[in-house]
Amino acid sequence: MGSNESRGAPKFVDFRQEGKIFVGNLPLRIKKDKIAEFFRQFGPIKNVVLIKGHDDPERNVGFGFVIYGGPTAVNSAEKAVEFDGVEFHGRVLTVKLDDGRRLKVKTEERRRWLAGSDDVEYRSKWHEDREGSRKEFKRIVETEPDNWQAVVRSFERIKKPSRRDFGLMVNYYGRRGDMHRAREVFENMRARGIEPNLHVYTNLIHAYAVAKDMDEALSCVRKMKEENIEMSLVTYSIIVGGFAKIADAKSAESWFKEAKEKDLTLNAIIYGSIIYAHCQTCNMVRAEDLVREMEEEGIDASIDIYHTMMDGYTNISNEEKCLTVFDRLKECGFTPSVISYGCLINVYTKMGKVSKALEVSKMMESSGIKHNLKTYSMLINGFIKLSDWANAFAIFEDVIEAGLKPDVVLYNNVIRAFCGMGNMDRAVCTVDEMQKQRLRPSTRTFMPIIHGFAKRGEMKRALEIFDMMRRSGCIPTVHTYNALVLGLVEKRQMEKAVKVLDEMSLAGVDPNEHTYTNIMHGYASVGDTGKAFEYFSKMKNEGLELDVFSYQALLKACCKSGRMQSALAVTKEMSTKSIPRNTFVYNILIDGWARRGDVWEAADLMQQMKQEGVLPDIHTYTSFISSCCKAGDMLRATTTIEEMEANGVKPNVKTYTTLIHGWARASLPEKALRCFKEMKLSGLKPDKAVYHCLMTSLLSRAKFTEEYIYSGILSICKEMIDIGLTVDMGTAVHWSKYLRRIERTGGELTETLQKTFPPAWNSYHNFDVKSDRTKRDDNDIIGDDDGIYCDYDRNDHIDGYEDIDQSEDHRFWF
Repeated sequence: MGSNESRGAPKFVDFRQEGKIFVGNLPLRIKKDKIAEFFRQFGPIKNVVLIKGHDDPERNVGFGFVIYGGPTAVNSAEKAVEFDGVEFHGRVLTVKLDDGRRLKVKTEERRRWLAGSDDVEYRSKWHEDREGSRKEFKRIVETEPDNWQAVVRSFERIKKPSRRDFGLMVNYYGRRGDMHRAREVFENMRARGIEPNLHVYTNLIHAYAVAKDMDEALSCVRKMKEENIEMSLVTYSIIVGGFAKIADAKSAESWFKEAKEKDLTLNAIIYGSIIYAHCQTCNMVRAEDLVREMEEEGIDASIDIYHTMMDGYTNISNEEKCLTVFDRLKECGFTPSVISYGCLINVYTKMGKVSKALEVSKMMESSGIKHNLKTYSMLINGFIKLSDWANAFAIFEDVIEAGLKPDVVLYNNVIRAFCGMGNMDRAVCTVDEMQKQRLRPSTRTFMPIIHGFAKRGEMKRALEIFDMMRRSGCIPTVHTYNALVLGLVEKRQMEKAVKVLDEMSLAGVDPNEHTYTNIMHGYASVGDTGKAFEYFSKMKNEGLELDVFSYQALLKACCKSGRMQSALAVTKEMSTKSIPRNTFVYNILIDGWARRGDVWEAADLMQQMKQEGVLPDIHTYTSFISSCCKAGDMLRATTTIEEMEANGVKPNVKTYTTLIHGWARASLPEKALRCFKEMKLSGLKPDKAVYHCLMTSLLSRAKFTEEYIYSGILSICKEMIDIGLTVDMGTAVHWSKYLRRIERTGGELTETLQKTFPPAWNSYHNFDVKSDRTKRDDNDIIGDDDGIYCDYDRNDHIDGYEDIDQSEDHRFWF
């Protein structure tokens, strides 16, 4: 019976909170931080609660509570009570242990409200208005995030914003990347006496992470630690993701490990951030390890992580791994989205396999997934890289037919296509069309146009577009000026290119390493080594980064002018700075020795390439064959042809032209003719330089050699006639001398060969008149008896190695 009575008795509830003290008679304008600073001497404080007035948020009602935390909370509260009656900012404080009265009253009121008692009105008009303003603010943030003015107005209408309201506003600015306004709201909150908690700090860190200002983000982390606020998994995820965005994988990895050491339960979000960081830096081995680690921990990867891995393999052009991840995505039950197919299209367009990208496009459409502007832009960009303008514009027409409104990126690609095909007027008209569509052109819009006009030597038009860019609200950047410099350098107008540097200085834009590298390439092309070294020194003095491309330009200048000892000194400096020599550097050096016919030095460089694991390309082999031919070592030249074919490098027209020139130098025209036939059998189409070189070699020996040389000349003549090839007047005069020796009174050979002469030949009667070209040819004795003219200097196939396009993506930059 007694036990039942005790079971039915009302349960006693103690409303007192351990470690909580009441502080009365406070100054009305005191802030929380001042109270916390005073009472912190008795122990660590968990929270300070100030009771504010309804009419004035800046004023409290004269009392509040201090709550101590930690294992010593009770002792800290008891010590603080001993200071009851202490003077604090001109007032005598009342300090008591919390008796739970306030909490008891609130609990009783809540109980009566639940019971339906209408004796007390619990919400005033002020409270209702405030609550309505808060709900309206939250609604606008969720439904109209792009309407910045509406969000700000709704926040300002809240009469007394709470910590949650301030946190929501900080988060809003954080998503927009507006770190300055986010900080302003944060400081405004603290000025009102509201101390930030973990949620508010995390929102502020997110604002800095979105704006890629990780130094300020870390300063917030330090402030959190000073205030004894522990970081959550969300905070760590934001920091790791912030470092991932700036491609700082090392820092991202450090914070990821710290999160693991704190025994936080990691999720797919933080794993996705660290995997993205390593994919950005092309460290796919570590990214794969992290994916395996996720699987071992039982964490299911989201589809975004698969997309991140595909993008990482795209960066390293690993088609096979990208396809493997795509298949794995489907095996895990995910339905490929437009992003999944877009990753495949991207990897193929970057590798130049646009036909496969189109297959993926058809596969995507058959799955019922429509293209978006990004996938269309990828396809257009792929065709632009292949100089396939027709298909690029066909894709653009598909965009219009699909009812999509082109964005700035798509228009920029179309403008690049027009500039690539040389239709500059259409490119300018496209800019006008963009403006009619109320799309704001960017500096990337104008750069290809400026470069296109500058490259064509139309500097007046280039500067007009430059001014047009300024009027459109685009501030010229160093990349814009680089486009001007690049165009002038390619036309070898170095004085005008240097004047652009002066204009940059007046505009307050500092040249970067790419600017100076372009200038150095220009001076290297004209053989001015002194100027190239001068701008190289400027790069050093201004503290700019000296990379392999800067040294390439300097080496090119040395080799062009024949200063090979200076080139060797440059390579030694590269070694001291741990800058590895790539294929392009070796090509420049080998070509430099080839100009001097030093086959031994060229062979030594070829051996060094093999030792360092640098693979020779077609330009490497062609330059080495040139050095062999100039040295008269045709056996080694022939062996090199066999070696390159064994290594999977097929000779091109320039390679065969070099070999034909070598046989001509060796006075073996029959070998040159055989080499010409081999070139055609390999499927290559001879160009003008090949015909000129071969014909000159055969004509020089037609008088003395066997009959098949004579028939070979007739055969080549007919080929030249069939393709409509016409030689210049200097070549015609030179060949006519051989014709007079072979057929003094004319004949079949003379009649056939003269069909390749220019139309003005019929009115040209003075065959004894020698042009500058003829005088030069008389000194170029290649054979034993007769001078052989080979149109090589004009076509720049061997001696003009700098015109061989080794790496279009690496020689110049915008």
